[in-house]
Amino acid sequence: MKPYFILRNFSKPFKAFLFAFLFVLSVGYFTGLFFVAQTDSNKPAGIVENYNGNENSEEISVMKFKKGEREMLTIIHTHVLSIGFIFALLGILVWGTQIPTKWKTFLSIEPFFSVIVTFGGIYLIWLEYILMAYFVMFSGILMTLSFVAGVVVVCVDLIKSPNETL
Repeated sequence: MKPYFILRNFSKPFKAFLFAFLFVLSVGYFTGLFFVAQTDSNKPAGIVENYNGNENSEEISVMKFKKGEREMLTIIHTHVLSIGFIFALLGILVWGTQIPTKWKTFLSIEPFFSVIVTFGGIYLIWLEYILMAYFVMFSGILMTLSFVAGVVVVCVDLIKSPNETL
């Protein structure tokens, strides 16, 4: 099957536009991860505490309260839509690369599963299914690895010279 578009064949100005887009997208994505680290949500106990509060704990440095249902729905709604859109755009670009179709399929579809597991898991944690914190961590790590791999693959193809023999 011949691809509809090949990133390496785009003009230099359009490639520069795509690089700038991927740079800004990456800054935004990793700023979100730094925020997660600031809230101690990079550990299972921190994830649970972030959504269910810690007011029953005796030794705490920052008091956190259980989030309300409206707040949870807003968090999940905005994150699923925005991250889903990020991965839709990145997935389209991945399909313009010349990596094997199996990898294109994985890098363009897996993040959507991770988004659902991550934010569905966060909602289940809020409902007191505490063990979901491990699934949330795993899916969040997988989502981030997919993001990084997708950006790297796209950038590598954007650096390549046009290919006249397709």
